[in-house]
Amino acid sequence: MHVRRRAGLLLAAALSLSLSACSVAPTAPPATAGLVTAGSTSVQGTTSTVPTGSSPVTAARLGAVTATSALGDSVPRGTGCGCTPYPQLMADDIARVAGHPVSASNDAVAGITSDGVLQQLAKDDSVTARLRNSQAVTLEVGANDVAFSPSCGTDVACYEQRLPQLESNLDAILTKVKELPAGHPIGLVVLDYWSVWLGGQYAHDQGPAYVEAASTLTKRVNEIIRAAAASTPGTVYVDLRTAFRGPDDAWDETHLLAPDGDHPNAAGHQRIAEAAATAVAAAG
Repeated sequence: MHVRRRAGLLLAAALSLSLSACSVAPTAPPATAGLVTAGSTSVQGTTSTVPTGSSPVTAARLGAVTATSALGDSVPRGTGCGCTPYPQLMADDIARVAGHPVSASNDAVAGITSDGVLQQLAKDDSVTARLRNSQAVTLEVGANDVAFSPSCGTDVACYEQRLPQLESNLDAILTKVKELPAGHPIGLVVLDYWSVWLGGQYAHDQGPAYVEAASTLTKRVNEIIRAAAASTPGTVYVDLRTAFRGPDDAWDETHLLAPDGDHPNAAGHQRIAEAAATAVAAAG
């Protein structure tokens, strides 16, 4: 079976259950070719192509899934990639299996913090309208809350002062998103980071102090994201640190990163879509 097809089946089946119920290191295995359809980054209202040959049973269970939405920062937005970002890949997988169009609204904003996402939910009626009409929402935010700054340098304690606000904001964001839909359940997929700063060889080029600080801070941010997801019913947590760096945190993720060293490239977005499909299937 084609890997993209398999990922779509995993994601679709798990979403069906959810909706009905409610350091240069060893190199990571290369992302599977053929997962991404070439094209520009997704925009609001993009509609995926309706494939043929979808499973009729699975398609029937996914009949209610017609719209997805993405919130977050430059990673879900697709910055630095020039490829199809993972929120669109996930919508395409659902459409491929369900056999009907699935719109993918992408309201992620490059550089946004968790404060910014809260502002979107409070003040942008167009964003909340798209969320209200969606049956599945992805959220990835938090890296910019602890963005590298010359004033803090590699002093982790300096950045840790910002973490309580991130924790509070994430809880508020997930609560608000869950409250938006009327008359239908919503599935939430929350993703963390392989690194909140530069990753792979790009991080190593900054020196060992940078690598150690980035690793420590990434783990702290990811712990907060994981806890927020665990405390919100119907929410799936996606561990991108493991997806990019392996179960022993020993892989070199450089080949999954764009030339800026900060954002995923096409292979990285493929890896994220695969990791999300696997996590959602396991949660189902």
